[in-house]
Amino acid sequence: MLAACDNKASNVSSGGSKDNEMITYESETGPVEVPANPKRVVVLSSYAGDLIKLGVNIVGVDSWSAANPNFAAALKDAQVVTNEDLEKIIELEPDLIIGLNNISNADKLQEIAPTVLFTYGKNDYLQQHIEIGKVVNKEKEANAWVEDFKTRAADLGAKIKEKIGEDATVTVIENYEKQFYLFGDNWGRGTEILYQAMGLKMPAAVSKVALEPGYFAISQEVLGDYTGDYVILSLTTDQDTSFLDADWYKEIEAVKNGHLFEADAKAFYFNDAMSLDYQLNFFEEKFLGEN
Repeated sequence: MLAACDNKASNVSSGGSKDNEMITYESETGPVEVPANPKRVVVLSSYAGDLIKLGVNIVGVDSWSAANPNFAAALKDAQVVTNEDLEKIIELEPDLIIGLNNISNADKLQEIAPTVLFTYGKNDYLQQHIEIGKVVNKEKEANAWVEDFKTRAADLGAKIKEKIGEDATVTVIENYEKQFYLFGDNWGRGTEILYQAMGLKMPAAVSKVALEPGYFAISQEVLGDYTGDYVILSLTTDQDTSFLDADWYKEIEAVKNGHLFEADAKAFYFNDAMSLDYQLNFFEEKFLGEN
């Protein structure tokens, strides 16, 4: 499960309103001087949606985020880069780089632009948005979104439980090659909303194998042993999807009852603010039949 929020990070402004003003962000590894108004950000991880939600311009982005249809409009001019593409990143002239702390070339990236790296899971999914807000000097906006989201998610969760029952269980799965992945409560795919924000129940069989590690791979043949009353299928269409037409799949109770909801995996991977809004709307539509 996710570690407790890191509440130590904060911004300290140096005053003034010029474009070259700098502030200090207290990162995991120490203070980092970052621009107070970043205009050209390279993001090398799953935080693109947080930056988009905060109205920050992204000039370089990871391939997974670039493939997300929900981000397409905001990233139409962004270049796909990795932490290995140093020359390409230099050409983008970033004034800020954001990524995960397990990447190589971190020291070289810091020479290109101020670089802030996060440990995945160190902050919970909502605190992470606030931390991104602090980095780009938009903590107030980030906090406002978090409070609004918590209210909306709680309200929706109450409505869903009223309809499907307090004890109804939900399984989140994703297809990959000839396997399925089960997910715990903190691995994107809407799991944070379902299990944390809305308090819906995970089948005991899933909790036993997936809750602690975050995910767990199973063979197709045993999928029925892990499916709850409802199933969220994060469907990867560029992998094998022949199971959709298989008799064993159609015999799963949730499938027979019309309680399996398909989502586009590329739009469902992450737990950033943009993705969370999308997922919340998806659950409202699928569980309640509302737009």
